[in-house]
Amino acid sequence: MSDDLRDDDPAKDRNFVTALARGLELLSCFRDGEITLTNSDFSDRTGLPKATISRLTYTLCELGYLIADLRNGTYRLGAAAIRLGFSVLSGIDIQDLAHKEMTQLRDGPNSYITVALGEVHRLEVIYIATCNSREGVALVARIGSRLPLFPSAIGQSILVGMRDDAREAVFEYAGRMGGDIESEGRKRYAEAKSLYENNGFCTGYGIWRKDVNGIAAPVFAMSGDRVYGLNVGGPSFRVKPKQLESVYAPRLIKAADALSMHPHR
Repeated sequence: MSDDLRDDDPAKDRNFVTALARGLELLSCFRDGEITLTNSDFSDRTGLPKATISRLTYTLCELGYLIADLRNGTYRLGAAAIRLGFSVLSGIDIQDLAHKEMTQLRDGPNSYITVALGEVHRLEVIYIATCNSREGVALVARIGSRLPLFPSAIGQSILVGMRDDAREAVFEYAGRMGGDIESEGRKRYAEAKSLYENNGFCTGYGIWRKDVNGIAAPVFAMSGDRVYGLNVGGPSFRVKPKQLESVYAPRLIKAADALSMHPHR
């Protein structure tokens, strides 16, 4: 089933509830660090007309998923949405195992190392577990933070771990966003696949962000139906590719294997 919002043609998929999809799309519009959005923001990000947005925000407010500030014309996430998010996180089996392995991976010789576990959503990776560095001024990773899928090491590790059909669905979705986006994704994947087959991990040196270096490996959920990415990295002026590959790569591969239902290579 495609991730994009369908139109209202029932012949395409009679089981697909467009109104529900649109409501969920609104809730996913909030980005890292954003507290409030307006109807115009929702309309710009979803492509839906403002009249439709108004009906959706009214409904979501009535259900407690959004809270309206009528004076400013803005909306923030309500308790129902927050409760739903934490319920999902608490139900992810991988998190029950992740804390110990991620802490051990972080606690190596470089105190600037940060570790994160992420899951794909459309063309982004969302952190679902983090273990920040022992240095307060280093790179800080937060649960819920989003990274671009194609240029990040963690995103590429998820791509190489995906089933062929799931990966192709990602590329098809990228193509609907733009042919250049799909081309970039396929190119990044081909490069990552070669690196992974040779080394057991993917690399991201100044690609996602010029000031960040990282490596990542896929992790397979105990249920077998999800692929996550486990990354280790930090600020480029403190975390160098040579150390990541010689010291942290073996630790990363070991941690990914420990968290997976089967070895990742």
